[in-house]
Amino acid sequence: MRILAFDIGGTFIKYAICDENFNLSDKNKVPTEAEKGGQALIEKIIDIILSYDDIDRVAISTAGQVDSENGIVVYSTDNIPYYTGMMVKKLIENKTKIPTFVENDVNAAALGEAKFGAAKGENDFICLTYGTGIGGAIFLNGKLYKGSSSSAAELGHMIVHAGGRQCTCGGEGCYECYASAKALISNVNKVSDKPLDAFQIFEKENIEKPEIRSEVDKWIDEIIIGLINIIYTFNPPLIVLGGGIMNEDYIIDLIDRKIYSKLMDNFKNVNIVRSKSGNDAALLGVAYEAAKLK
Repeated sequence: MRILAFDIGGTFIKYAICDENFNLSDKNKVPTEAEKGGQALIEKIIDIILSYDDIDRVAISTAGQVDSENGIVVYSTDNIPYYTGMMVKKLIENKTKIPTFVENDVNAAALGEAKFGAAKGENDFICLTYGTGIGGAIFLNGKLYKGSSSSAAELGHMIVHAGGRQCTCGGEGCYECYASAKALISNVNKVSDKPLDAFQIFEKENIEKPEIRSEVDKWIDEIIIGLINIIYTFNPPLIVLGGGIMNEDYIIDLIDRKIYSKLMDNFKNVNIVRSKSGNDAALLGVAYEAAKLK
């Protein structure tokens, strides 16, 4: 079986071929061009699918709240305009005639971690990814908890600062306004003498500058605030942190050094780890589910 798997993010669309043993090959990425809106995005996906031969299934991991049973984006912020209500599964299947599975990106990453990565063998865990925004997924009793309207675990929109920064969701003070990779870049570039992306920030010549280190440390404190709220709400045995920025050892090490002293004793048994599948987690998660389609 050849599955063409996509991971639609706010900046890039990543895609790869997945075989029956869930090995990924032919990895590619193209700009999302999210500002063009949902219709243009799906047309881009369809064009990519039609450029391949002998595809048996299509698997879509996407930003937004997703009804995975029907393959519909039930809600999306303005990060991708006019995406809410998009019938992704129907549009792709009508054009390509290939069975298609669609899931929220962080739910997909959680599935990938549960089957192949840092949460393999775990029945209960929380997954968060840090990028343009912050996404969450809740894995309970060996399966995703989706909520009453397929919208559970919008952890990036927990309110952590009352009356705080304006968020794309329409609210104020949301977790992702302070603890996303996008927020870090914005904060650092206010004090840096040159523009830096998320990965350049952690290069030795930059992270050792006191003004940059200070902004990074304050940003990690914001991450910890959200994690503590999640730990006190769910009392999970495991939290998996994903997103490319979490590959930076400095972040994980500082979280580990600081968070446990802030927790009540009976919550300190939580294990906080980085994703093992990395940027492949969502691709693997949706490919695994797409393989079940008839």
